[in-house]
Amino acid sequence: MEKTKEEKYEARLKKLRDPENYKLDWKDGDIVYKSKEKIKTGRASKTKGLQFEARVRADLNSMGWTVDKWMNTIDYNKNELAPAKRKYNPFSKALVIGTGFPDFICFRKKGENYEVVAVEVKSNGTLDKKEKGMCLWLLENKIFPRILIAKKLKIKNRIHIEYEDFDQRYLAKEAKRELKEKRKVKKEK
Repeated sequence: MEKTKEEKYEARLKKLRDPENYKLDWKDGDIVYKSKEKIKTGRASKTKGLQFEARVRADLNSMGWTVDKWMNTIDYNKNELAPAKRKYNPFSKALVIGTGFPDFICFRKKGENYEVVAVEVKSNGTLDKKEKGMCLWLLENKIFPRILIAKKLKIKNRIHIEYEDFDQRYLAKEAKRELKEKRKVKKEK
């Protein structure tokens, strides 16, 4: 059900009168009301994510990988890799580095050659639709031979890191779906 202008206005006034629970902010020239509870939750999840990212990096280093932050992302308009844009943090007056996808590029010497792997760090281990598309693009264009997804596992109140191959996790599911669809078409004929 669509809210009327009066109802929208009343909702804004209610938030304005409640400064203990809402923070007034500006985004793209519009007034935005942010719930202080959600701000705290977001801040906490961001720090937990950064801590897990640091843990993954240390784990990969201990396994003999040389790890570096990947500073590129995909420009779909030009169909090429482009440098990731840095985000400006007005509170610390600094640019945030490390907004590329995937998070890390890892390599180690294997005989005379080097083995190269990309790692995306996700606490829950699931990629959204946009990230899946980026991974597919990186694999199809042979930027990386493998992409691993680092996932957090809790075993007996201890955090362990599990690495899943993108191909096995997502592409195997799509291949099974395609096979089922082909079988359905054959049965219909």
